[in-house]
Order: sequence, then C-alpha cells, then structure tokens
Amino acid sequence: MVSVLLDDIGLLVTNDPERDAPLGELRNAAVLVERGVIRWVGPATSAPVADSRIGCGGRAVLPGFVDSHAHLVFAGERAEEFTARMSGRPYDAGGIGLTVRETRAAPDEVLHARTGALVAEMLAGGTTTVEIKSGYGLTVRDEARSLAVAAALTTETTYLGAHVVPPEYAGRRDDYVDLVRGDMLAACAPVARWVDVFCDRGAFDADESRAVLAAGIAAGLLPRLHANQLGPGPGVRLGVEIGAASVDHCTHLSEEDVAALAGSATVATLLPGAEFSTRSPYPDARRLLDAGATVALATDCNPGSSYTSSMAFCVALAVREMGMTPAEAVWAATAGGARALRRDDVGVLRPGARADLTVLDAPSYVHLAYRPGVPLVREVWKDGRPVSGHAWAR
Repeated sequence: MVSVLLDDIGLLVTNDPERDAPLGELRNAAVLVERGVIRWVGPATSAPVADSRIGCGGRAVLPGFVDSHAHLVFAGERAEEFTARMSGRPYDAGGIGLTVRETRAAPDEVLHARTGALVAEMLAGGTTTVEIKSGYGLTVRDEARSLAVAAALTTETTYLGAHVVPPEYAGRRDDYVDLVRGDMLAACAPVARWVDVFCDRGAFDADESRAVLAAGIAAGLLPRLHANQLGPGPGVRLGVEIGAASVDHCTHLSEEDVAALAGSATVATLLPGAEFSTRSPYPDARRLLDAGATVALATDCNPGSSYTSSMAFCVALAVREMGMTPAEAVWAATAGGARALRRDDVGVLRPGARADLTVLDAPSYVHLAYRPGVPLVREVWKDGRPVSGHAWAR
C-alpha cells in the first residue's frame, strides 16, 4: 500500500495556522497519506486519486495527542497513598522515595514490560507522541538504565536525575547535585534529549536547579523543568530566563510569572491529572491564555500523583476545571504539546507532517469533554499506519 486516502471525514482538526483559527477545522474533508507522511489535506470533493481509500463514516479526525510530560519508567504502585489522600492527607511528593526503592530493585525486563504497556495504553487512547522521563532511579546506574528503557520507545527522553534528593544523600545535598551534574549526567546524556529539574518546595531550589540545567545544556541537552506545583517559587522565571522549552505544572503563579511566560517562547504545560489525584487547586489556564501565554496539556502519568495515561481525560478536566474551551484544550493536547517538545512535525495535520492521527467515534472533538470517560477513540494512525481499532476500507 503506497498511498491511502482517508475521506468522509465529518470534521477534521488540522491545527494548521494557515487555516481558520483556532483549530484549522475542515468539514467534509479528506487526507492523503503516503509513506508515513501527509501529502494532501482538503475537501473530500477535491481529493486526489490514491492506491486505496478508507472512509471515516462522517467521524471527527484530529492529530494524535502529544503528551509532553510523563514518568513511565517505574516499578510498583502507590494505591495506598492515593487512598490516604482521598481521606484527607495532603500531597507533599514524599511518596517518590517508595517508587525509587521499587524501581531500583526491579529487573530490566520488568521496567521494559511496564513502560511498554503504558505506552501501548497511551497509543490506544490516541497519544502518538510521548515524552518519557527518568527520575525514579537516582543512581548513575538506575538513571542510565531508565533512559535506555525510555529510548527504546520514544525519541523524547528526559534526564530527571534532579527529581528529589535520595535518602542516602540526606544531609549531603551538595554532593548529590554534584553527582547529578557530573557522573550521572555523563552516563545519561547519550540517551537523553532533555534535562529536567523539580524546582519546588521539598525538591531543588533555584541555585541547585540552575546548576543542573546549566550542566545539562553544556552536555547538549535541551532544558525543561517542573515548577510551582506545590507553592509559589522561582521556577517559572528561571525557566523563562534560561529559555526552557516548557515549565510544567504552573499551579501557583504570581503576576510576574504569568507576564514572564506570556512574553516568552516557553510553554506553560498544565497537568490536571495531578490536581485531580491530589485534590490540589487546578491551574488557572484562562489567566495564562488571556495573557497570551502558550499552554500545553499533558498527563504527568506516574504512579503517585497522576496515574492516568488518558489525554482525553485531561482535556475534559481542562474544560471543566481550568477555564479552557474545548477547542483550546484540544489544541493544547496536540499542537501545544508539540510546541513544548519543539516539534513541528506532530500535533498538526498538514502536508509534510507525520501521518499521526486519531479518529473519534463522534462527530466533533467537543465530545472529548462533552462525554468524559467514554472511550471515543475509534482508530489511531501512527506513521501512516493504523495501529489500533479497525479500518473501514471500501
């Protein structure tokens, strides 16, 4: 099969800025796919001839979700911690230590199997691009093997040795920071694209974060960081200062933080699954959008504070709890995620982009928020091939 025409698309979300905002929507559309790349997009009545044709039955089609923040390499789970939070215990990120212990003890094959299963789960839910972080090893060996697991599944790999200070370095924070920006970085940089730091209360301060990020940049990695999840802090402004691709969480923002994001190319990546799972305040997406900041949505999939792989769920939360319109939330979960990863070949359906797309069993993307919790993803295409669901060739 050389070329495939997907037609009878009731509503196509292209995210092409050359088409009408906000989503570059086309009705009664078609898409020509060839060798894993989109070759043509337009009205079905003007579609070119292709080797085969697949009808979408009037359904909505959108770019595959781009999940730009996920912690998928881990062992064990923390259901008891979740139960305690639902009973009133506040979230303080302290449970990361349990996951670190279990991840260190897990054989390589367990980590490969668990991470692969989560990526498959994401793909079935419409996520065709995912970033995967280390951060549950916190030794040279375990961070390097975590990134090796991630690199087998995605090109968007992130070195997060500066997640928390592990117990064996209690009282020796400076020594651990030196390790993270020294031997650990040297072992991890060859299999990482990004460097990340948890710059927040109970994790790393601004000076420590700056030192780690500077070392990562010197090693050829691109910066991003967790910030302002647990309370106000310097992380957002640090991220903007160093030109980070994204600052993630952004729950507690000052006016200066919002202005800094709005005046920069740094994306504010919001992670509503974390607020849902920790009963914390949701970020105010409306405030960021109205100021002119670029907003992305991601799952933050991890075993402690956001054990969801569903971008559709995050879209629904963003609309219900964070002041976003359905169109803004879908853009943030697709094109916004691509911006957070500095990608222009995903999160968009236009000639030259990767043929990564999701077919919904619904007439509109609005149903992602309108029908929360319903499995609306009927079929997923990645690199020009159907990878889940079924096709309707005729």
